[in-house]
Amino acid sequence: MRILMFVFFLLFGVYLSAQDKSNCNCCSEDHKAFNFWIGEWEVVNFKDGSPAGYSKIQLEEDGCVIRENWTSAKAGYTGTSLNFYNSGTQEWEQLWVDNNGAVLNLKGNKKGNQMILTSGTISNTDGTTYKNRITWTNNKDGTVRQLWEIIDGKNNITVAFDGIYKKLEKTKNR
Repeated sequence: MRILMFVFFLLFGVYLSAQDKSNCNCCSEDHKAFNFWIGEWEVVNFKDGSPAGYSKIQLEEDGCVIRENWTSAKAGYTGTSLNFYNSGTQEWEQLWVDNNGAVLNLKGNKKGNQMILTSGTISNTDGTTYKNRITWTNNKDGTVRQLWEIIDGKNNITVAFDGIYKKLEKTKNR
């Protein structure tokens, strides 16, 4: 039985290695549109440069998913997001979950040097509504600016977060 299992796994391995490696399910330009955000980053507040946190953003699932792992400069706050291009809807999607149980779903696309993702309309308990819009700007100096805006039902905009992602030295040359 062991020999049969060995032969099976050996043949399966040969089969996999013989597959056409150029057949990539997530290699289109649309799938790569958010790759500018990949890296290990020190994040600072845009206005005063004070520490905001640390973020490690990497490709997973054969390049089909970008996973963010966030640690705030304020002790005890972490979160993660899964980001992917949905070929069916032709939109980027983000699902964010943090250690406080907050969940955020965003959708959108890249426009020029910006990835702009927006939530659906969310209702507060008092009946007011709002949307979240987060814009990541790929700056010429290699930094990424993340601007999170909250847009209420009257189109008033409040900034929830405005930060600059600066690549850590060990990932600049990747």
